[in-house]
Amino acid sequence: MLGIQYTRSVPRFLAARFLGPAMGWIYTSPLGTTRLTRVSEPKLPSPNWVRVRPLVSGICGSDLATIMAKGSPYFASITSCPFVFGHEVVGEVTETGSAVSQVAVGQRVVLAPPLHCSVRGISETCIECKNGRLSHCLNIRQGDLSAGLQTGYCRDPGGGWSRSFVAHEGQLHVPPPSLSGDAAVLVEPFSCCLQAAKKAGLQEGQTAVVIGCGTIGILTILAVKTSYPQARIVAVAKYPHQYDWAKRVGADAVILFSPDIYEEGASVLGAEVLRAELGNPVLLGGADVCFDCVGSSPTIDLSLRFAGNRSRVVLVGMPGIPKGVDWTSIWYKELVVKGSYTSDQATFEKALQMMSGFEKVLEGMVGAHYPLERFSDAIYTARHSGPQGIMKTVFVP
Repeated sequence: MLGIQYTRSVPRFLAARFLGPAMGWIYTSPLGTTRLTRVSEPKLPSPNWVRVRPLVSGICGSDLATIMAKGSPYFASITSCPFVFGHEVVGEVTETGSAVSQVAVGQRVVLAPPLHCSVRGISETCIECKNGRLSHCLNIRQGDLSAGLQTGYCRDPGGGWSRSFVAHEGQLHVPPPSLSGDAAVLVEPFSCCLQAAKKAGLQEGQTAVVIGCGTIGILTILAVKTSYPQARIVAVAKYPHQYDWAKRVGADAVILFSPDIYEEGASVLGAEVLRAELGNPVLLGGADVCFDCVGSSPTIDLSLRFAGNRSRVVLVGMPGIPKGVDWTSIWYKELVVKGSYTSDQATFEKALQMMSGFEKVLEGMVGAHYPLERFSDAIYTARHSGPQGIMKTVFVP
């Protein structure tokens, strides 16, 4: 069957990392790490597993970072290759194992991607899973599966960028029949944003800054607005359509990236800008919480500078190996920097329940649909979505 497969090798990684910026085509060529190819249909690892036919599969920023070799090698030892991408998936059950009781053939399902103890068939669960922190399972190299944190980054179950993958019944959630595929595919990323919002601890009258208004940024604004309706939200966007989306989902003020961003940010936040002979400006004062929804060096640095004294910075976007980030703000302002990786089971279920109420406001967020056969076009669109005015690109396998 057709699938979009990642193969890890040092020459392919170096080609993507160093030749890719000059020759974008290399990302989807035989010289790169990722290609559309014939792959074997994965087998059901145990009687509690099912086979799923993907209907809509999202392209995530972490997928692009992997394809373009921009990410950190941090996860190399806990990922098994070759793997098929696709962890944001809406699909239809086509086959069930003999012990499956929670889903049935023909049902539409949404995937929760973490591959934790119960998914791996491990009866002596780790301390993280016992405490409900399934996304931080310590047995990610054990059990019925090869190494891998999530579906879409593990060799054995396959992924949503294909004609078929397999999942444990505990990973699958049945959406309401009225929920469209384009809305259902946003459940997984929205659950990640709800998880990040929980870490903010905002009080009435406090201000949150959301830096980056791609899909994750917009969904983070929505999550923060829902979780803390009395808080003030300031968004930092790069493109005009992102400005419009930020206002649409509830941002109280939006700043566009520009040479005057520090002055504009200080004005909105009631802070003071100080400039020195070298380096970026410093803000005296700032936000109570900053969410970095990009994970790049410039946005992490901006998040630290926009944060007020004794405030919090939440890293929502997956960082690589940031360079040029001045950590002095953390020390001087006594900041708390928190990571936010995926979501727990309860938050995923909450995101699924909430999505029906947000479907109308999020209509049009999925702006480009591609079959697998147009893999190169899909990746190009996802990489250049900002200039094209597109928020989210998906495959419709």
